[in-house]
Amino acid sequence: RSKGESAAKVVLYYIQQKQESGSPLNQEKLTPPKGIMYHFAVLCTIEVYLMCALSVTEFLKYQKKLSSSVSAQSCFLSTYGGTGHMSLDDIYTEGELELAHDSANVHGPLGLEDIVGTAGTVNKEADTVLVSGEAGSGKSTLLQRLHLLWARGAALQDFLFLFPFSCRRLNSEHRELSCQELLFQHCCWPDRQQEEIFQFILDQPHLILFTFDGLDELKQSFSDEHRLCCPTQRAPVHILLFNLIQGSLMKGVWKVITSRPEAVGPLLKKHLRKEVLLKGFTPSGIDCFVRKHHSDPTVAVRVLESLQTNTALLGLCHSPVLCWIVSQCHKELLGCGEGSLQTITDVYLMILQHFLQHQSIPKSTMGLGWLQEHLKTVLRLGKLAIEGIGTTCYIFSCTDLETCGVTEKDISMGFLIQSKDMSCTHSKCYEFLHVTMQCFFAALYIILSSNTERSTILKLFELQDMRETRLSSNCFRACLPATDRREQVLQGGVKAAETPNLQITATFVSGLLSQRHRSLWIHCCPSAMMEKKVKQVSRCLSKGMQKHFKSIPQPVAAEKKSMHAMPGFVWLIKCIYEMQESTIAQDAISKLEVDHLKLTYCNIGPVECTALAYVLQHLRSPVGIQLDNNSVGDVGVEQLLPCLHICDSL
Repeated sequence: RSKGESAAKVVLYYIQQKQESGSPLNQEKLTPPKGIMYHFAVLCTIEVYLMCALSVTEFLKYQKKLSSSVSAQSCFLSTYGGTGHMSLDDIYTEGELELAHDSANVHGPLGLEDIVGTAGTVNKEADTVLVSGEAGSGKSTLLQRLHLLWARGAALQDFLFLFPFSCRRLNSEHRELSCQELLFQHCCWPDRQQEEIFQFILDQPHLILFTFDGLDELKQSFSDEHRLCCPTQRAPVHILLFNLIQGSLMKGVWKVITSRPEAVGPLLKKHLRKEVLLKGFTPSGIDCFVRKHHSDPTVAVRVLESLQTNTALLGLCHSPVLCWIVSQCHKELLGCGEGSLQTITDVYLMILQHFLQHQSIPKSTMGLGWLQEHLKTVLRLGKLAIEGIGTTCYIFSCTDLETCGVTEKDISMGFLIQSKDMSCTHSKCYEFLHVTMQCFFAALYIILSSNTERSTILKLFELQDMRETRLSSNCFRACLPATDRREQVLQGGVKAAETPNLQITATFVSGLLSQRHRSLWIHCCPSAMMEKKVKQVSRCLSKGMQKHFKSIPQPVAAEKKSMHAMPGFVWLIKCIYEMQESTIAQDAISKLEVDHLKLTYCNIGPVECTALAYVLQHLRSPVGIQLDNNSVGDVGVEQLLPCLHICDSL
């Protein structure tokens, strides 16, 4: 009675189908998730589907098959955890979510279901939600959690079907597909009545959710030039994706996409319903994650105590991927002495040693022999990493590995994990544990290899020049055959190595060239070559800072001279901090003469605050610093203490 005549018709039709098939009703194992029958009841067009012979049984079978598939893909942590099967239920820790635009109807922290809720809507006509966050902030894991909750009927029950996609894996799809082929071949194929089920999806788009993870890892830049409206028309995958995002194709289907902020320009933002920012772990989140990671509470307490005594390291752990590394390498952390780990490079060197030594009993300090012993492995993986970054490639075939000389022994070290790439059905494909790990190995190759051109470091730090030259140096030369490369360039939209990953690589290069790590390279490469690279990086950082200073406009009469910093300025600051050379910091900042330094909307968190304090303490004259619209937090404020003596306002 409460659901009305439509619900009664659905139930009666279902019973009739069961009676005709001779199957007892009480033995039916297909239990629809919460909300299924309700949505059938409220759909005014359900009678049409019944007349078109889309049986409830077949519908529920496909819904159950899709749920099972999504659940199987989501139940184990798939990001930066390939060394062991970690249950997502056991390890998942909420990250901090906030809206990119202020919303009056938001009270308290955002939850997962608020991502597709009404809060923060800026464009009611759009149906694409962007979740943006820095590398390692937990975007993929957040989507994975959403998938798992939907599959279990615990969340997002307004959606009857959920189709998850990985842009990294879509990169490997070279066929032209229709929307139907994209959905069913890449997610889950209906056993029967494929056309009827797809027609239902087309006619009831508001009950369907697509997720696309890692838009920034797509080889092509977003474009709305190629319009496509017909869902049965075949097109390259990136054309389908772009038209889905902008609503030209399958208008009304909800889409959630994840990306790093730098990859999302105004062209894409005008097609967004809203943007949600993922800020990583809060201090309580760090505590929760570490305790979940360690089954032994005593170890968890020791790790947390170690973090509390080293606020720089605590700041780094706001990034979930770094928190995982620190938790994974707890023996090295607890054995290397308090305060010795300060930078991101320090943390990644720790995990490098951890994997190369296969979790053997750690030495009290990072010895010199472990890297030399595994130098060939590091160089082979480094070559693979740098060529992948140069061509926006994150999934590697066995042929790619052979080209770079990567052996089975190299793979067994654990830095590469087998990919779940849907298109690699006949052969294995591999990817690095995390994209930042690929950047780290690319940086190791730049530092340790004698095959890199002298201009490599210059091009790495002068990102605009790299885009213009299409990364023509040897170490960034495209891996594609020349004919394929020409064809893609003619098609337009081919994206050279993306700026965010180049910036991360450059940050690691700066850290690896720090004086505190040079003892590691003594037996691995000529000291003269190392000194040249140190001087190159120092000059690049100084030159980059001066370029920012020259762009400062002259002050208006009677007003203070101010500089509005761009994210690129903060990146250079982080590179200088990674080098841990006070003379470089002093030289780089000495010519900055402003009264007001505006750092709004620069994605500044505790890690960036540590770097800012390290550099800004060398300012010659007092300055006011504006940090609105960032995620500084209490830990970030604590990191700023070393430079507060030079601030006349904060």
